[in-house]
Amino acid sequence: MNEPKTLTRDVEASIVPVGTKVTLQKGEQAYVTQSLGGSYTVVVNGNMFRLDGKDADAIGLEVETKRVPSPTGGPVTQEQLEKQVWESLKTCFDPEIPVNVVDLGLIYDCHLTSIGANNFKADVKMTLTAPGCGMGPVLAQDVQNKLLSLEPIDEANVELVWDPPWNQGMMTEAAKLQLGLM
Repeated sequence: MNEPKTLTRDVEASIVPVGTKVTLQKGEQAYVTQSLGGSYTVVVNGNMFRLDGKDADAIGLEVETKRVPSPTGGPVTQEQLEKQVWESLKTCFDPEIPVNVVDLGLIYDCHLTSIGANNFKADVKMTLTAPGCGMGPVLAQDVQNKLLSLEPIDEANVELVWDPPWNQGMMTEAAKLQLGLM
């Protein structure tokens, strides 16, 4: 991914790590440094930005916009959906750390409530590696979008919480190994 991508259109992006929204201009050169979970971390003019997956076309990549069907193709049990929810959450990545939010230990709770025939509401409590991280709203929105992409999920609420404070001990062994902490 060392080849520059020329932006084919103006595109909204978030500055990493502060989270401020900006517009990158058509014609600028972008270097993709991370492509995980359907979002992209790019460097433009020496600054790092996060692009949503819906804007992949701006860097010449295919946009994937689809609802993920239930695992059975029909009605699902809450247990089946919970498994699918956790797998979906593992596709959310911090733009600076190539480890998903579940393995980082950022998801504290995920509760599913039935709101009708094969329709569910998801309530997630998550934290960040640092309380001052400007990417918090961006990551929370990514989690919400992943949940809403699941066919049985009709509502999703994501709450950022700070108690207990996150620490490296909350990461899975796989995450620690990937980050060279073991």
